[in-house]
Amino acid sequence: MSSNASPTQPSLIRARMTGPASALLRLRMRHVMENGQRRDAAGRPIPAWHIREFTLTLNGQPLLAGQFGGGISKDPFLELTLKGVKAGDRLQLDWTDTQGAQRSDRSEIQAS
Repeated sequence: MSSNASPTQPSLIRARMTGPASALLRLRMRHVMENGQRRDAAGRPIPAWHIREFTLTLNGQPLLAGQFGGGISKDPFLELTLKGVKAGDRLQLDWTDTQGAQRSDRSEIQAS
């Protein structure tokens, strides 16, 4: 594992109210995201290792689910506008990578 990104490092989840019932959500999933096409200094292929799938829930209800492939860069970043939310609502991000590692992180929507 790389020293600057691994399943042990928390994802960054920041959500702040931007209106009476809307919030701006920013997610950074910390992972090296190796595509499997590079070689190390000795010329050996570096195996693919990236987030395979992720889910985001709001107050325990599914909000977003997706899959990544090898073409996504290190530490994937997503920015979303959420509607029909309020300060204190709970967010949870779960992901699994191609080596079976899993990560789960939580946050709450903050007041503006």
